[in-house]
This record gives sequence, C-alpha cells and structure tokens, in this order.
Amino acid sequence: MLLRKRCRIIFCQLQTAMLMLGLLVALVIIALLDPEAQSERKFREIQNYYVEGGHEWTGEERAESNHFQVELLSPLSSLREEELLAIGAHGLERNIDKVPRKIYRIVKQTRRKNFPTQDLQGGQRKNGFDKVVSNNIPLHRTVPDGRHPLCLQQDYGEKLPTASVIICFHNEAWSTLLRTVHSVLDNSPKSFLKEIILVDDLSHQGPLKSSLSEYVSRIGGVKLIRSNKRLGLIAGRMLGAARATGEVLVFMDPHCECHPGWLEPLLSRIMKNRNRVASPILDVIDWKTFYYYHSSVLQRGVFDWKLDFHWSPLPELEVKARHSPIMPFRSPVIPGCVIAVDRHYFQNIGAFDTDMNSCGVENTELSIRVWLCGGSVEIVPCSRVGHVYQNHTMYNYAQNMAILLSKIRTAEVWMDSYKAIFYKNIGNASFTTGMPKTDITEREQLRLRLGCKNFHWFLTDIYPELNTSYNTLGSPGQLYNIGVGLCMAVTFNERQTVKLSNCGEKGS
Repeated sequence: MLLRKRCRIIFCQLQTAMLMLGLLVALVIIALLDPEAQSERKFREIQNYYVEGGHEWTGEERAESNHFQVELLSPLSSLREEELLAIGAHGLERNIDKVPRKIYRIVKQTRRKNFPTQDLQGGQRKNGFDKVVSNNIPLHRTVPDGRHPLCLQQDYGEKLPTASVIICFHNEAWSTLLRTVHSVLDNSPKSFLKEIILVDDLSHQGPLKSSLSEYVSRIGGVKLIRSNKRLGLIAGRMLGAARATGEVLVFMDPHCECHPGWLEPLLSRIMKNRNRVASPILDVIDWKTFYYYHSSVLQRGVFDWKLDFHWSPLPELEVKARHSPIMPFRSPVIPGCVIAVDRHYFQNIGAFDTDMNSCGVENTELSIRVWLCGGSVEIVPCSRVGHVYQNHTMYNYAQNMAILLSKIRTAEVWMDSYKAIFYKNIGNASFTTGMPKTDITEREQLRLRLGCKNFHWFLTDIYPELNTSYNTLGSPGQLYNIGVGLCMAVTFNERQTVKLSNCGEKGS
C-alpha cells in the first residue's frame, strides 16, 4: 500500500511538471509567432547592426541621427506632416523591397534652435540650401498670400484645360521634394490637376528609393518614374512629358511652394492662346533660413550678351501700357523654375533641346525660340510660386563647361551674326579652344521647318534694351603692368588662374 501511494504521488508530480513545460512551450511559440514581437526583435537586430558599425544607414539618416527619435511605424497612413520616412535593411537582406513593412521606421524631428555647423555645411554642399532647416519645416506649409486683392475676384470658369505637373529630381532633399508635391496637391483644384509626375533621375540616396515609392503610393494623384541612367534635368523633363496625359505641361523644380490659386491663371492664359508659354511670379525662399519673401516689384526675365539670365524691372512703356496691376505682361525670357505650356504646342515647337546637358540655359533657348517662331512668352501676376534659389557657387568646373556648351548651341542656332558679340563677351579665344564641337543640324532644320524670324527682329520688337547694353566703345587688348613689364593672362581651367606672363603670349 505504501509503495502504491508513493508511485501515485510521483506520477502526479510528473503530470504537473509536464503541464508546466507544455504551457511554457506554448508561450514561447506565441511569442515567436507574434508579429509585433518579431518586428521589435528584427528592428533591434538591424539597429544594433548599424550602430555597431556593421553598415551605415543610407542617405540622410546617419548624418543627422543624433537629432532624431526613432520609433516603430504603425500603418503608413498615420504618417504626419512633421515626420519623415526612412528605411533600413539588414546586411543579409539584399533586396530592400523584401524587408518586412514593420522594419520601416518613422524619423521624428526634434526641434532645435542651434544646429551643428558641420551638419549645416554638409546639407549646403549637397543640395545648395540648408537641408537641416528645411527638415524642421512641416511638409504642409501655408505661406502668406501675396497676391493682389484683384486676383481674388477673378473667375476663371470651369472649362480650363487639365495640367500635368512634372518634377524632375536627382538626390533632392526629402523634405523639399515632398513639400513641393504636397504644395501642388494642396493648392490645385482636383478638376484641373490631372497628375503630378515625379521623374527620379537616378537618385542614390536611400530615402528616395523604396521609401519614396511607398509614400507616393499612399497619397494618390502622383506617378513616380525612375530612370535607369543619369539623364540630366532636360532629358528627365522630356521623359516626364512623354508620359504626361494633361493638356498643359507644367515643369517645376523640386524645391517650390505654391500659393492657393496658382494654377488657374496659368491655364486660363494658355487656353486663350495655345501658342503661349507662361510663368508665375516667383517669390524667393531663402536657401539658408527658408523664410518666404514675396516679390513686391514686377520684374521680367532678361539676359545679357553672355546669355546669363537676370531679372529686370518692367520698362516704363510696358508699365504705362498695362490697364490693370494684375494684367499679364510679356517677358523676353522666363526662368526655368516653373514653365507652363500647351502639351501639343510644346512638341510642335521642338520641346527642349535634349543636347543641352545642364540646367540654366534651356529656359533662355526655349524663350528665344518661342518668340522667333510665332509664339509668345509672358509672366502671370495672379499666379505665384515660391522657389528656393540655390547656392550656385557650388557649381564645379564640369557643370560650368556644360552650361557654356549650352550657351554656344543657343548662339549658333538662334543669334545669327549677333553671335559674334556673344563670343566676344565670353572671350572665345580662351573659352572655346579645345572644346568639343556641338552638332546643331537638327535644330537648324527645326528653325527652317517652323519658318522662324531672325534675331534682329527679336532685338527690335521684343528686347531692344539688349542692344543698348553693348558698349561699342570698348576695345580689346591686354592689361599691361608697367612696373614689371608683363601682361595679365587668364587660364580658364578649374581654378580660372590669373597670372602675369610675357605680353607675346595669348591673353585676354
């Protein structure tokens, strides 16, 4: 009896132990299968991997990691305007698209008044503006309305053409790019905004890859096209234009902010004349502080004999001819920041010159071509768009040479005998020696097909002020130093060196 009782106690204890072990195994299985727990464990593995130096976060996160608080991402629809989206992947996970959605993370910005100089300089070197300051501004920013009160009384009707807004970018800062997109969406009537087309010109910053695709897929009305090779701004815009379905194309830089009612005045002007290219009043967004400045004085776009773009106040005759302060006015050229043009007219007029490999001249070339070939170019005061004018001192030697080649193409095709003044102003002997020749045959044939006027007509009817800017009393020659008996010579290389040398050598 005693032996049987002892066996029964041992058996009960064994049953209890097995039951406890079974419960423990069940809890472990539940923990392993729980997606939140898996996500947390996976995220910590990735975070430790990156923090311990196994790999670097791509793009913007690493440089600014000490300013961000990181938390796991709930559904992407909860992404708020003051937050950025970033993504990281474990070193073993080659395909970033296969990373579980829970590995996405929200990067919250901690507002700080004093930013390290090192980060500020890094942002300026990359983008030409202060990226850290931009990151502290909400993606949905309402700018003060700078339009004339009469603009608010305008009724443009319900039969305006539809627009496709084309934004080409390469390694643009996340905050400025998305602020531009949201600014267009927030301030454009849905009935007139057909689509926004983002053209990624082979960006390699991490947030502009899978994170941008995911973000764009959630907001609607935006198409994302990715190029598999570096195109440049002009060819990138052409890629977007080829995919556009709106009746009017609006080419916009990826660092702009629109006013309410910015789109309707442009569409109205183009609807009244399909051969018209229009531009809004461009307000200034400071590249250091991102403060928004309204342009209070009406200015038109002009260029000098070096084909450099400038702003100039309206001539007195133009001011007197205007019957209303909100009346659109013609401009010899318009800037390339925001250009609105009828889609079919744009193709018929020859679109952009895709053999120009740099931005900064395409707007001048297009404006001259439109004027000479029967169209018109104007600025519409009731349309306002803010633009970040980047720090262009960051241009390097290759970019400057590409700009020069674009200027040469413009002069050779459209300026006729006046191109001699252009070459004289840029110092053709020093600049163009050894430069590759540019084939302009196709553009010359385009000019013949369109039956365009000559450049003398442009100087007489559109921009006579350019003639008065050329000093006919000037004389070419060398600058002679009587103290040492040498002449100044300029070597146009990457450093553009100025030195003294023998006066017999070729100089400027």
